[in-house]
Amino acid sequence: MTQTSEPGAVAPVKKKSHGKLLTAGLVSSSIEWYDFFVYGTAAALVFDKVFFPDLSPLMGTLMAFATFSVGFIARPLGGILAGHFGDKIGRKPMLLWCLTAMGAATFLIGCLPTASAIGSLAPILLVSLRFVQGLACGGQWGGVVLLLTESAGPKKRGFAGTFGQMGVPLGLLLGNLMMILMNTVLDDAAFLSWGWRVPFWASAILVPVVMYIHKKIEDSPEFLALQREVAAKNAGKETVAAAPLSEAIRKHWVKILLGAGLLAGTNSAFYVSIAGFVSYGSKKPSAGGLGMNSNSILACVLATSVVMPLVIMAAGAVSDRVGRRPLILIGGAVLIAWAFPFFWLAETTNVGLLLVAMFVSSFGQALTYGPLAAFMAELFEPRIRYSGASLAYQLAAVAVSGVAPLIMTAIIAETQSTTFVSVYLAAMGLVTFASAYFLKETNGKAVRQDPNAVPGIPASA
Repeated sequence: MTQTSEPGAVAPVKKKSHGKLLTAGLVSSSIEWYDFFVYGTAAALVFDKVFFPDLSPLMGTLMAFATFSVGFIARPLGGILAGHFGDKIGRKPMLLWCLTAMGAATFLIGCLPTASAIGSLAPILLVSLRFVQGLACGGQWGGVVLLLTESAGPKKRGFAGTFGQMGVPLGLLLGNLMMILMNTVLDDAAFLSWGWRVPFWASAILVPVVMYIHKKIEDSPEFLALQREVAAKNAGKETVAAAPLSEAIRKHWVKILLGAGLLAGTNSAFYVSIAGFVSYGSKKPSAGGLGMNSNSILACVLATSVVMPLVIMAAGAVSDRVGRRPLILIGGAVLIAWAFPFFWLAETTNVGLLLVAMFVSSFGQALTYGPLAAFMAELFEPRIRYSGASLAYQLAAVAVSGVAPLIMTAIIAETQSTTFVSVYLAAMGLVTFASAYFLKETNGKAVRQDPNAVPGIPASA
């Protein structure tokens, strides 16, 4: 492919090199999300007892989920910082910084003394390290998905982007496997004493991944092209934005807000399933729960985490042929329709019905999440893409993801029912549907049929 004059129309990397990039993106994203999600499982099962032992079961759970939400509060700041510098110095350098910070913070959480050993300093240190996790996670997503989508051919961006998106369920799968393993082979005392730490220590595996990306992976062709244009002073005007974040907010704030809205349904349903319900389902009825075996619930989460990456990959690939919006609209509709049946099935405490509930929910989530990497990237021009896409993605994290388990726990404590949790999930699905409806398609029919057109850039440009 020859390079055209359009900013996004640059030659993709060679097939063999791009295969290595897809693999590196999938592995790094999976381990990054493993580090982020293993915290959520620990918060649901352990942290109330280890870091808040003097509180009531309800308050201990709320405080554990509050520390969980700190990571989501930090994610927009991480996205802002990484986006600003990622648009100025490159996608790859910021990805390396984020992976390193995430691995270090996760490993250190596994080394923390408990509240019984150092008192209130223990939860303070826990919150501080969770904040670092959030910063790293906030910057990582933009780095990995832009490296993947900007390095792919114009007609394969949806498929390429899924190798970053699949890291979410795969990271969750790895985290749950580790927790189930430790919870199974150890008795309760050993698990609470040291077994919960092992999954956090396993984050050290990020070190060789970082070294591989540093030595073997180049920055995306689109960003390298922008750097060359700056050096050549394209018509006397720099192409890399002097203040990419400011420009993104001033000129594209509507896209940023609607981009964040795209994630409302899938994020709320996802975190209610993997954290909120794990806690609610595994607590004894006397403590306001369902009394289910925690390993049975985690096994259901694990099973959906095996299937979800396949649906994400398929949805991303289909979006290259039919457009991004149709898949997101269908996914949003599924999440709206399934908000009430999810709890009707889950509250039977039948593991098979819980599995059905989680499967259908994850299908709707995957239809939305699969095309989202390419869609979000194509909404913004390359010079401000890292800033715009990261800010949109991480705004959803702080507004929806981190608070979903808290909202669920608080609603159940107040009403002794999950009815209004279903109302909340349906409302978030509606936000996703409406956001996709009001955004313009970036990979429309005219773009798909024109071999020289680049998604996100009008064919007449």
